[in-house]
Amino acid sequence: MITLIKTLLINITILFSLTYNANVLFPFKVKSMLRVKHKITYGLIGAFGAFLCMLYPIETLGATHFDLRMIAILIVTLYAGLLSGTMVLTLVLIYRLILDGPYVIIGIIVSILAFVVAVAFRKVFLASSAKLIWALMIFIVYFSIYFVSIYIYVPILNTEFYFIYFSVFCLTFISMIYIIEHLIRTNKQIEEMMYLDKLNMAGQMAASIAHEIRNPLATVRGFIQHLSDESEDQQLKKYSPLILAELDRTNKIITDYLNVAKPGTFHLTTIHLENVLQDCVELLRPFASYSNVAISYHPSGKHWITGDEQHLKQAIMNVIKNGIEAIEVKGEVHIETKEIMSSNRIMVTISDNGKGMTHEEMKKIGLPFYTTKSKGTGLGSMVTNKIIREMDGMIEYESEENKGTKVKISFPMM
Repeated sequence: MITLIKTLLINITILFSLTYNANVLFPFKVKSMLRVKHKITYGLIGAFGAFLCMLYPIETLGATHFDLRMIAILIVTLYAGLLSGTMVLTLVLIYRLILDGPYVIIGIIVSILAFVVAVAFRKVFLASSAKLIWALMIFIVYFSIYFVSIYIYVPILNTEFYFIYFSVFCLTFISMIYIIEHLIRTNKQIEEMMYLDKLNMAGQMAASIAHEIRNPLATVRGFIQHLSDESEDQQLKKYSPLILAELDRTNKIITDYLNVAKPGTFHLTTIHLENVLQDCVELLRPFASYSNVAISYHPSGKHWITGDEQHLKQAIMNVIKNGIEAIEVKGEVHIETKEIMSSNRIMVTISDNGKGMTHEEMKKIGLPFYTTKSKGTGLGSMVTNKIIREMDGMIEYESEENKGTKVKISFPMM
């Protein structure tokens, strides 16, 4: 029994250490679109981990080769996808064939089954907010097939082995899911801190120059308006509306910069979320109709959050307006709410079928001065993100080029 546990501890150490190393090379992120080089890297690390596990099998079970390589196959396939999982599986099968022995066929079968189970559950697993529960379900499904297979074809095993091996298998698999999810949250917090640093930089710069620019602009605007009213110069009368419009746009940009620096005092109250969303939809329907876009929203239930209603409306309307402007011909902006019971939060999802964004564009959304619009400043997204965070909320973007964008905003429920 001691020898059994010692060998499994070596396997556990291998898997845990390589997980942290993989996170160092390419930090784990929430539903990130992995590039091919990332998938290959994760595949190579997973294959190396599985190979090391196979170098240290349980040696007290005759000609069998029991280890924790199947966990590497399951984890890599679930998180990194088919390419990475196939790389791990291929190396495992090749090395298992090299080892040979009377149980080589069953060894190959249980490895392939791990890959098949991971592929079958991958989509629902990644979409779930309760990954530990799904991880347990995945283990139960795989355990059932694995147990029956070795019980029939490997008769030399005893009850003690089954209990120890599968208990360690389950705990290691669940622990690795927990560790990866923890690393994802930690990486996200680091990105949030970096983003807030950039936001503070923009805010400080805004505060230092905005007031100095605003006063001359107001003076220039007043003189242009006065001259256009009093002068008989047709050229001045013709172009003064354009000059005034550009001055107003400049003033709005400065105001947005000030909102980034000091978004105003938050008056925290209890907010009925569905009422706020309904107001935002009604206010933007005329703009959407003019742009040949339909807005669909059907309130479901009643949810209350704590925040500033006017600031929340500003943030939600910014997101909806961006969705409308992303649709070039005809389309729809769809809004829905969903409770996340595991974390007691309410999620608002705003999706459009517009032009979408590339992976590189999506990474820069919300950063100072970045926008995908020809006449945008990038400040709308900055202000929106700042408001959401001030209300203890979270905002995430999912997008695919030429297919649309989905913005997920979540708040703690009262």
